[in-house]
Amino acid sequence: MTDTTLATPGFRSLLRHLWQDQRVWLASAVILAALAVFDTPQAAESARFAGQALLNTAPFLILSIAIAAWANATGADNLIAKAFTGAPVLMIALGALAGGISPFCSCGVIPLIAALLAMGVPLSAVMAFWLASPIMDPSMFVLTAGVLDLEFAVAKTAAAIGLGVFGGTVVHLMMKVGAFADPLRDGIGNGGCGGAKVRAPKPVVWRFWTEPDRRAKFGKTALTTTLFLAKWLTLAFILESLMLAWIPAETVTSALGGEGLLPIVTATFVGVPAYLNGYAALPLVGGLIGQGMAPGAGMAFLIAGGVTSIPAAMAVWALARPQVFALYIALSLTGAFASGLLFQLWSMT
Repeated sequence: MTDTTLATPGFRSLLRHLWQDQRVWLASAVILAALAVFDTPQAAESARFAGQALLNTAPFLILSIAIAAWANATGADNLIAKAFTGAPVLMIALGALAGGISPFCSCGVIPLIAALLAMGVPLSAVMAFWLASPIMDPSMFVLTAGVLDLEFAVAKTAAAIGLGVFGGTVVHLMMKVGAFADPLRDGIGNGGCGGAKVRAPKPVVWRFWTEPDRRAKFGKTALTTTLFLAKWLTLAFILESLMLAWIPAETVTSALGGEGLLPIVTATFVGVPAYLNGYAALPLVGGLIGQGMAPGAGMAFLIAGGVTSIPAAMAVWALARPQVFALYIALSLTGAFASGLLFQLWSMT
């Protein structure tokens, strides 16, 4: 009796940690297991589809993983600090550009954002970086080109930078009339390790393989990025297989296809609750476009979902005051709709 009583909390703790650490893999396993019970042919088809899709995207995965590991090992992210010096208009432009090409994820950017705001960098420049950062990075560009196409990847990069410039400009104009004098929540510190990159940026070591610590950092980043991409893309491809099997093409076409503004508006707002992850969303959007979704609607879905995804939105909520958060969401949705509309017009020419 004593052994059972003592073992129960440990078993519950094990299950809790397993769910916290491996919930994406568990979700994929549960879906396949449920399919095996209730629809065995579809279980086999979904597993085959996911495996084949991963194999087809493997070259792009390898390249994106190498880029992420290289950026971390060399310290190339320190170059971003240089974007936040100079005139406000220049800072907005450089902040948007840095956000659009930086390797930061929506979570990894939190300490840097906190440091920038706490150190007095204008909210306009920080907002430009903040809006652009979750949408695109070097790894995302490579995967977008591989899963969708190069034109879509270039357009999404332009949309990320454009949204950053748009949002930063709006904030700049509002600040000129006295808004957002104190954007940070009470108790936010000086940014910790993220602040060090801004206060005293270290030089980039391009020949990182000459230093054991940087080689180890490269290997660790490559491993974690591989596991991260593998779990999310596996889940995404399984969901895409089910979407292709169970959602009639005419349903997608009627809701998100066709011309006009309605499909783009719908995709903009659907992207907020339906978004999974920047990498996982790519094959899903590819499948929807293949079923008839308008390209502009796909762009709006990716932009809105990326900026308002739970990690990105929670980062803003945790650091900034509610009015800054509300503006962030408003700018995200407006920019996503505008990006989708412009890409749709471009696709029609």
